[in-house]
Amino acid sequence: MKKLFYLILLLCPFYVRAISANAYIVMDMDSGRVLEGNNIDKESLIASTTKILTAITAIEYGNLESVVRINQDVLKAYGSGIYVQVGEELLLDDLLYGLMLRSGNDAALAIASHVAGSKESFVFIMNEVAHNIGMKNSNFVNPSGLEENDGSANMSTAYDMALLMRYAMQNEDFRRITSTEEITVKSSMKTYKWLNKNKLLRSYEYCTGGKTGFTEKARRTLVTSATKDDMSLIVVTFNDGNDFDDHKELYEKYFNNYERVKVLDKEEDYGSEYKLRNDFYLVKKDEDKIETNVIKNSTSGAVDGSIVGKVEVILNGEVIGSRNLYYERASVTKNKSFLSKLVDFLKFW
Repeated sequence: MKKLFYLILLLCPFYVRAISANAYIVMDMDSGRVLEGNNIDKESLIASTTKILTAITAIEYGNLESVVRINQDVLKAYGSGIYVQVGEELLLDDLLYGLMLRSGNDAALAIASHVAGSKESFVFIMNEVAHNIGMKNSNFVNPSGLEENDGSANMSTAYDMALLMRYAMQNEDFRRITSTEEITVKSSMKTYKWLNKNKLLRSYEYCTGGKTGFTEKARRTLVTSATKDDMSLIVVTFNDGNDFDDHKELYEKYFNNYERVKVLDKEEDYGSEYKLRNDFYLVKKDEDKIETNVIKNSTSGAVDGSIVGKVEVILNGEVIGSRNLYYERASVTKNKSFLSKLVDFLKFW
C-alpha cells in the first residue's frame, strides 16, 4: 500500500492530501472572503484560541503600561500557566506576552481582574467585543478557554474565529505580541523567558502570528495568520491532530496559485460629490472574473461625510463585498464661481 501511495504522488504532482481537521477555514485578510473551508459554521469548543479575544479585549480596554498586581484569583488557575505569584507585579503589556506565547491561564485570570475588576465583568466585555466584530455563533464564559466545572465552555465557529483574528490583526499592539517568537520579561519577583507555542513562527517563514489551544474535549485547535509578498491569509482548524502541517499546506496552496489585486482605488473619480475612503483588495485565481457595480443615491440634502451610495465587487457573478461612497462637499467647492470663492476668502479676514 505504501508503494502505491508514493506511485500516486509521482504520477499526480497536483495531489493534495485531505485536511484532517473536523472544521477549518481559509480567509483572505483583506476582504474577509472565505477561500476554502469545511464545517465553518459548526459550533465547537475552541480551548485556548479564546485568548485571542482575551488579548484584544485587554488591549482595547486596558492600559498596557499599567502595573498589574497579581491577586488571589490566580490561585483558581489550572492547566498551562506562567506561574505568577500572589503579590507579584508586572506590566499588563508583559502579562499579555505570557498569555499569548505561553497560554497562561493564570495570566488570563490576572488580566481579567485587572482590566475589568472581575472575571465575570471581563467576560461580559469579551462577549460585547465578539458581538461587535460580527461573531454571531460564539459565546464566552471565561478568558482562558478551559471548560468550566458546571459543563459550560467557550464555543465558537471556524468562521467566527477567523473574523476575530482578522479584527485583532488590525491592532498594532496585538500584531507585535502575537508575532513574537521569544521574549524575556522581568517582574517585581522574577525574570521570565518565554518561547511562543506557535511553532509555525519558527518553522514557516511567512507566519505572522496566531494562537494554539488544547483540552481533552476540544483536542487541538489552532488559529494562525501568514503573509507572503502582499497577500495575507488566516487559517483556523478545530480538532486537528496535524494542525501545523495543515496550516502550512493551506497557506502554500494559496500563496502559489493566487494573486492579490486592487479592485477599487479610493483615488478613483466617481463624480465630484462621491468619494471612496478605502481601497478594496482581493485574492484571486487567473480565471476569476471580477466586475464592479456603482450605486449612487441622490445627494440632495446630504451632509458632508454621509453615505450616498456604494460600489459592489462582483466575483464570478456573486457580490462578495463593497465600499461605501461618501458625500464630500469640499470637492463641490471647486466648481464655485469666482465671486463665491472671493466671498469665502474674505470670511477669513
